[in-house]
Amino acid sequence: RDFNERCAQCSEVNWGLTDGGRFYCRSCHNVTERTREVINTDFISNTRIQKISKGLRKQEKNDGGCEWYVCEGFQLILKKQAEALEALGVCPQMKDEVLCNFWRRYLQKTKQAYCNRPAGETVKPLSVCNSSTDVDSESEGPSLLHLLSPSESEGDLQTDCSFASSISKASGSTSLCSGSVDGRLYFMKNRKEKLRMTMPMTLSFCYMALLWLREPMTLSDLLRFVVEGHIPYLNVFQHFPERMKLYGLDLRIFCVESWPVYEEVHNKMIELAAFLELPRFPDITESCFLHPDMLCMKYLMETNLPDELHNWTCRVVKKISVGETDFLTLVPGNKSTRKVKYDVLAAAVIVVVLKLLFLLDDHYEWLLSDFAEERNKNNKEGGPYFEFKKWYKVIKCSLDVKQKKLDEERAKYLWRCEKPVFYSVKKKSKVLRRRQMVVNLQNQFGKLSGSVLPAEKPNPSSFQLSWSEENTDGSCFHGHSLKGILQEKGGVLTAINPNYWLCAVKLCNEKVCGHLAHYRDVDFPQSYHFVIGLFSFLLRIQPSYIHDEVCMIEHKLFNKKVCKKPKYHTGLQK
Repeated sequence: RDFNERCAQCSEVNWGLTDGGRFYCRSCHNVTERTREVINTDFISNTRIQKISKGLRKQEKNDGGCEWYVCEGFQLILKKQAEALEALGVCPQMKDEVLCNFWRRYLQKTKQAYCNRPAGETVKPLSVCNSSTDVDSESEGPSLLHLLSPSESEGDLQTDCSFASSISKASGSTSLCSGSVDGRLYFMKNRKEKLRMTMPMTLSFCYMALLWLREPMTLSDLLRFVVEGHIPYLNVFQHFPERMKLYGLDLRIFCVESWPVYEEVHNKMIELAAFLELPRFPDITESCFLHPDMLCMKYLMETNLPDELHNWTCRVVKKISVGETDFLTLVPGNKSTRKVKYDVLAAAVIVVVLKLLFLLDDHYEWLLSDFAEERNKNNKEGGPYFEFKKWYKVIKCSLDVKQKKLDEERAKYLWRCEKPVFYSVKKKSKVLRRRQMVVNLQNQFGKLSGSVLPAEKPNPSSFQLSWSEENTDGSCFHGHSLKGILQEKGGVLTAINPNYWLCAVKLCNEKVCGHLAHYRDVDFPQSYHFVIGLFSFLLRIQPSYIHDEVCMIEHKLFNKKVCKKPKYHTGLQK
């Protein structure tokens, strides 16, 4: 009643008192720095003292939040990602039986949990920010949040939390520059460690679990679902509970402003499997979705190529032995075997088959197309011959539309999360009002400019391009015949074209150069570049990675010395 000043936010005079003795506005919930003055005449006459509640200092210090640790944040993210994958149809056992065990083993290997700290090991004090805030030093380090599985509560769980809490006690009257207790320690301790937990590594964990279960989802599919928003990754910290305050160094750990990279996620998965000392993964057999024969069938359908090409992809896979179980199955720590990228391998096999049959030298494929076009005009009996030129036009038109849409979506993507992040209860109402004001202005300008509201998120699908044989415009080539480019020799169908050109005469050292071969589109025929670009779009990877795999397959397929003078090499005859 004695405080009659107007609120700085809403100009109302309607005050209440918090438990800490501060005035807050009942209209807009704005909390002031003013405290209630209480006259205590029983103590000393004519003397005023300020009565401030000290019972909730720890809560006020953390602005209503709780103590949490970096590993808890990553554990919550893994839980959200596993639940999203289950919603997409992944095996229900993935989260509790596979991913949970991988995560436990990682915590144990990194000595964050499920281990006994060696005697005498000390932890360096954390760097702190200068602050005049008075805080209570009495606090206990909580144990790891059990977010993945109820069974995690079984057994003794010893974490670094107790050590980090002892650091917070030693900090005295200073506060850390992060919402998490060990945010600064995370950077100090793990700066030189290769397998420091990062946001891309959460996807490596998920892909490792998918591979263990032999789920019908490739790494390119996983990353595409991430970009499309079906799997939490970008701005995933907005799903943190409100009591887990996130600021300062935490933003460097959990805030992502770039798309996940295929090569980085794949390499970290290989390193992670070896670091965890996992046994040999379940065998990839011919009945598994990840087998090249199965993936080639999928990509032939998606790229609208004739079904007859599948026989040729199977022949190539068999001849170079990339369909063998020992070649396809991951054995962690075995440096003698090449780590297989299943989707890239299948795409490269299709590219090699197209080179075997059509040469892709910007000349021979067009001659075959002219021949097939004349035949289709004059002969209406039987199935139509495959026309490479017509296929090229249909695919290019569809690909240009998809690529333009993808580029626009990426250009318009708002990296700032929809849910506003506030670091103080006192500033919560102010942040929410500002956010609402921004949304209202965006809606008003959108109406004035006539912009279309963003469409709803499309349903997830394994196919980005779909073709139906029921179309009457002839845009589907699945049932088209390859008779115009094949000949029977000794009871075996072979290509009329006897020549083949190698993408690289000699392979580079992948460890030194980073690639098996160098790729520049100006150095290769446009037809070859177009096919490489098509699979680059479907897999969302750089064309050079597909080119590398094509070179590797070619050198396995033509296992003999070649010199630089001949341009062509004998084609596949068996």
